[in-house]
Amino acid sequence: MLMRDYQRDVPQIVTQLPGPKASKLIATDERYTSPSYTRVYPLAVARGEGAVIEDVDGNRFLDFNAGIAVCSTGHCHPRVVKAIQDQAARLIHMSGTDFYYGPQAELARKLAELAPGEGNKRVFFTNSGAEAVEAAFKLARYHTKRKHMIAFFGAFHGRTMGALSLTASKVTQRAGFAPLIPQVSHVDYPNCYRTQRTPVADCYLDTLDQLENKLFKRTVSPDEVAGIIVEPIQGEGGYIVPPPEFHRALKSLAERHGILLIADEVQSGMGRTGKMFAMEHWDVEPDITCLAKGIASGMPLGAIIARDEIMDWPPGSHASTFGGNPVSCAAALETIALLEESLIANAERVGAYILDRLAELQARHELIGDVRGKGLMIGVELVRDRESKEPAIAERNTIVQECFQKGLLLLGCGVSSIRFSPPLVIDQADADTALDILDEVISAMPRVRRGP
Repeated sequence: MLMRDYQRDVPQIVTQLPGPKASKLIATDERYTSPSYTRVYPLAVARGEGAVIEDVDGNRFLDFNAGIAVCSTGHCHPRVVKAIQDQAARLIHMSGTDFYYGPQAELARKLAELAPGEGNKRVFFTNSGAEAVEAAFKLARYHTKRKHMIAFFGAFHGRTMGALSLTASKVTQRAGFAPLIPQVSHVDYPNCYRTQRTPVADCYLDTLDQLENKLFKRTVSPDEVAGIIVEPIQGEGGYIVPPPEFHRALKSLAERHGILLIADEVQSGMGRTGKMFAMEHWDVEPDITCLAKGIASGMPLGAIIARDEIMDWPPGSHASTFGGNPVSCAAALETIALLEESLIANAERVGAYILDRLAELQARHELIGDVRGKGLMIGVELVRDRESKEPAIAERNTIVQECFQKGLLLLGCGVSSIRFSPPLVIDQADADTALDILDEVISAMPRVRRGP
């Protein structure tokens, strides 16, 4: 049974945006917080429930961000809140890398059982997705005794130094931080919408060619490569869904060369795509899986999962003071229960409905060049010209801002795409509200002018 308590008059905008209280809060924030933070629009949040966000001035928004794909069970789901409250009253912290406590052990067991593939698995807990990627990076090097890593252009794996070295999404994320971790190479992620290959579904062959016939023959021997890290569906890079053969072919290539395949499921995992793990869509078992974001529906938690024989590092080789803290683990256990009961199925069902409606909008709006996704991880790519596929960057940014003004929270991704990553509790009525607003905003856009 989905939580329906939040079903009110939403969106409901009662002030100019930002309102007076929001303006005051934003002024204080911008005076004292780091200028490195990115704020897309002036949203000053007071509370959230389900798929609704209310700002400090009482404006209510329909949230199709879910805290950047984090609040999988919706904001403040009562069962998750109760799990947090009950655990906080018993034990908040003891450090799971030095001592034992029930929520961490139980969550490790649950994740090990849920992860794709046969055989015994183990779990290492972190605080975030970047830390999960760092742990996977270190484990791959330790287990294989190799140094080199391969990632993909367009990938976002985090901002700590190891994760940043694997990231190749935006120059601004890396600028000024060199030297990064050495011996990392990048190749193209298969983007079938952008490829010139015919048939389009074969676009993944270009990526394999870059690996086998360019990188492995000209830059680095495959027997020096510890791991290949890949997003099942590329997130910040544009919500790009690869062709169905890609992940199986990549897994086969990695196995031939004794390279570990690392799946970064930080954004795509925990039910978002209509399956617990996105790699299940392609029946691929990664050697290491990275999790975070939706795992605890808002609480700070990440993890990596690997088979026993791969997670072979000894005591003291890696640890985390706060990773796997009791409160976050309790939230994660309740989140997983909700996902298994109804929310994964709901993500698949409502996601299919949104894709169908977006296809209808695409047929009516030349600005929409491509619609793609699985479950409630959906991308809409905007173009100034469908034939040349010229990215509509300014138009995308305007649409995101105009939707905000009308009470719909969206974010961009990639060069000119809009991402749909709502809480997994949304229903068809929420989807219709969001898509009607998007339709209205696009309809009001002036016709795009082709060329520069």
